[in-house]
Amino acid sequence: MGLFSALLGNAGHINPETLIKEYGKLLIEHEEIELGFKLIRDVFIFTNKRLILIEKQGITGSKIDYFSVSYKSISRFSIETAGPFDLEAELKIWVSSEQTPGIVKQFNRSVDVYEVHKVLATYVL
Repeated sequence: MGLFSALLGNAGHINPETLIKEYGKLLIEHEEIELGFKLIRDVFIFTNKRLILIEKQGITGSKIDYFSVSYKSISRFSIETAGPFDLEAELKIWVSSEQTPGIVKQFNRSVDVYEVHKVLATYVL
């Protein structure tokens, strides 16, 4: 992921093996990482059971918020692909009966948003 893209708030893909090394202790039995993305210090991981959002807080990033969203609580989601002049694609997720999306993430052009859509569709629908 390029620095310029990260500064704009666009997430880039992370290798699942890297995620397992750092966040494997969060996984339950039979849970596997499907996709993972990093946005400066924050990480979001799609597993076969849930979506895990990891926010590092404070100057040192030593305070960490782990937020899990089960796929069954996602009521709808959308992806918007990057156009010819856009720098990013966007993912929106509505949890339960929210009127506006509670989770909004932007991806840099290197991310295949159709892969993100496929993982969500597999586990939400």
